[in-house]
Amino acid sequence: MIGDKPAVLFDGACPLCVREVAFYRRLRGADSLDWVDVSKSGEAAVCGVGREQALARFHVVMPGGEAISGAAGFVQVWKRLPAFRPLAWMFSFPGGVWLLERAYLGFLRIRPFLQKIAASKSAG
Repeated sequence: MIGDKPAVLFDGACPLCVREVAFYRRLRGADSLDWVDVSKSGEAAVCGVGREQALARFHVVMPGGEAISGAAGFVQVWKRLPAFRPLAWMFSFPGGVWLLERAYLGFLRIRPFLQKIAASKSAG
């Protein structure tokens, strides 16, 4: 499944993730990435990343097979989307990915709550 483009692994069963990925996919440069819905895979591993691990946290698998997760993964995506290159550049400075990772870890703590809200809004 690893091709010549970075593979963005996302949870297609997560309403928040689906919205974010849909937003990114509409942007110029999105075709330079492969978008892989991990929730649809019955495999134990997707692109070399354990399925449960891929569902729990954002991952980008580079063409050489290196899996990059969390904030560093977002920076890899942003580098390929011209609209987000300034953010990628900003967080590439020393301490930038560390700071972004702290924010991402905070988001992961409240993600289940936000998913419930998003699911109830899309159901109603």
